[in-house]
Amino acid sequence: MSNEEIKTDVILIGAGVMSATLGTLLKELAPEWEIKVFEKLANAGEESSGVWNNAGTGHAALCELNYTDEKPDGSVDISKAIKINEQFQTSMQFWSYLVNRKLIHNPQDFIMPIPHMSLVQGEKNVSFLKKRFEAMSTNPLFQGMEFSDNPEKLKEWIPLIIKDRPSDEPIAATRIDSGTDVNFGALTNMMFDHLESKDVDMNYNHSVKDIKRTSEGMWELKVRNSDSGTIERHTAKFVFIGGGGGSIHLLQKSGIPEGKHIGGFPVSGLFMSCNNPDIVAKHHAKVYGKAKVGAPPMSVPHLDTRFIDNKKSLLFGPYAGFSPKFLKYGSMFDLITSVKPDNFITMLAAGAKNMPLTKYLIQQVMLSKEKRMEELREFIPNAKSEDWDLVVAGQRVQIIKDTEDEGKGTLRFGTEVVNSADGSIAALLGASPGASTAVPVMLEVMANCFPEHMKEWEPKIKEMIPSHGMSLMENPELLQKIKTSIAETLGLNENEQERIFS
Repeated sequence: MSNEEIKTDVILIGAGVMSATLGTLLKELAPEWEIKVFEKLANAGEESSGVWNNAGTGHAALCELNYTDEKPDGSVDISKAIKINEQFQTSMQFWSYLVNRKLIHNPQDFIMPIPHMSLVQGEKNVSFLKKRFEAMSTNPLFQGMEFSDNPEKLKEWIPLIIKDRPSDEPIAATRIDSGTDVNFGALTNMMFDHLESKDVDMNYNHSVKDIKRTSEGMWELKVRNSDSGTIERHTAKFVFIGGGGGSIHLLQKSGIPEGKHIGGFPVSGLFMSCNNPDIVAKHHAKVYGKAKVGAPPMSVPHLDTRFIDNKKSLLFGPYAGFSPKFLKYGSMFDLITSVKPDNFITMLAAGAKNMPLTKYLIQQVMLSKEKRMEELREFIPNAKSEDWDLVVAGQRVQIIKDTEDEGKGTLRFGTEVVNSADGSIAALLGASPGASTAVPVMLEVMANCFPEHMKEWEPKIKEMIPSHGMSLMENPELLQKIKTSIAETLGLNENEQERIFS
């Protein structure tokens, strides 16, 4: 182990979209700060941010039914959908700023316009979808949403799904043309390329093995260089742990009280990818259905048009599964080694509470390809097995924590930031909507960890994100102006994808 201590201002652990976003924001706001990045893999964006490791949905709550809840009185609560949509608008404003300033290029390589649709079957679900549409379509954020239960209109929207479908069951869909498909892996690499040009020190094949507080109040990291096998010591005033599922272990090693009584529940995912270009050409939308009873929210079935490596693709999934790994390229011992004395009861309680979920995930793992095809045929009735291949997606780790309202061992779905009281260290935990909300989540990290700088940074933040500190829903004129500007900058105007892919 080297005795030399290498000092820097900021260390980012993990070269995913979250670290890329935080690094890029900080370089705009405090260009003089020294930043180091440590990534255990050979390249950026190869875990959760990788294009095949997530659904690529620009999560704006346009089609995801789990972001809108039916209340006991039958009304539909869209407050979560509003929050997620506003968060995504924030991310898109920042991406537009980067393109306009020529800090990143060729936006069509990371974002493409695609209609977002919700599809349901059965009288009860159709009734819910109609009420959801009525609640959302009057809101400026969801302007342009359409509803139809007319088979002819649905055939026009989604011919592949409607063809050969029995006509005896009620079916309905909503559609909004302002949806997007995002290649977060490409975006991540673009931001890190920019950061490297600004002298950010990128260290690939470097694993952070330990993290502890020094007597001077700095954070010292023990980092293993996989290429040379040597151990290096790095210290920083601020550390961000953005290592996906791997964040939990490093948060525990930091020893901060805020990281105690927190655990992780890993969920793996698979997609079916269509290998027949004729079928791919017949579908043009991201179509989300309803999760089965007992299935976790991240297992909502959806049939997605994707744009991967400048090629139109079609994916269906995700099929959830269980693996004790916390990362796709992780260890089979990740789950067991995350159980510590302070979270043992929390994890035990979560296990007892979530037996049906565990059973469901294990059943999913055991599915044969033909069984998976049966689920696909609920979307595409005449789907043929030979036209579809299995793709292993990324690993997600849901947060387990003790909460006041739900008690010990509560499984939380979503994205959460944990930071020390003094703001010297922060970790990002959780999953979807994740990458889509990277910019507002990283702004939250900065507000929590650099409160003394926020006032001086405010004008620059407003330049990068014109709606910062405002509600777009309550300022429809500003919303329209921003949406028009974003569409022009990012190439999201109608028929843009046909121009590029024709």
